Amino acid sequence: MTLAVQINRVEPGQWDFTAVGGWPHQVNMRLRVADQGTYLLWTLDATRLRGQNQYGQSVALQPFMGVMGMPPAEPGLHSTVPPRVTGGNLDCKELVAGSTLYLPIAVPGGLFSIGDGHARQGDGESCVTAIECPMACVELTFQLHPTLHLTTPRAHTPAGWLTFGLHEDLDDSPVTQLLDLVPINL
Repeated sequence: MTLAVQINRVEPGQWDFTAVGGWPHQVNMRLRVADQGTYLLWTLDATRLRGQNQYGQSVALQPFMGVMGMPPAEPGLHSTVPPRVTGGNLDCKELVAGSTLYLPIAVPGGLFSIGDGHARQGDGESCVTAIECPMACVELTFQLHPTLHLTTPRAHTPAGWLTFGLHEDLDDSPVTQLLDLVPINL
C-alpha cells in the first residue's frame, strides 16, 4: 500500500539556529571546522516569511519538515538519520505546503511520524544543519492507496513531480529508482 501525505500548511516558530562546525562529523572534518564552531541565531517572521540572524543577514523563508516517514519492514531500532524507501530524513526543500508525498508502507498500521522543522535549506545540509526551527503549525491530510505499490518515495510539488534516489552512496543509487518517473495515476 501507499500513504499519500498532503502538506497543507507549514508555519515556522519565531526562532531558529544554524550550527556550523564544532563537532567531529565527517563534513565538519572535511571542512576543517570539527574543533571550532559557531551558531547563527535567527529571528523568524512567519507572516513576512523572512529570517534575520544576529549579524543582520536576512533570508527568505521556505519552511518544510525534514523528517516524514514510516519505519522499514526490518525489526529493531532504526536511526532517524538515513532516509529510506519508506521516507524518514528526506530533507527535501521542495516538500513545502501544497505538496503531496507518496510513501510505500512497510509495516502494519504505517506508524507515520514527522519532525525536524526547517525554515530554509539549500540543496542539502552542507554544514550539517539547515536553518533548524520549531514549527508553530503543521497541517497534513492523509490518504491511503491500497492498490498503489511504490518502491521509492515520490512527491508532487508546486514545481512538479519528483522521485528520490536513496542509497548510502548516491553514485551507487539504483538506476531504477531514478528512471521510474511515471506519474502516479490515482
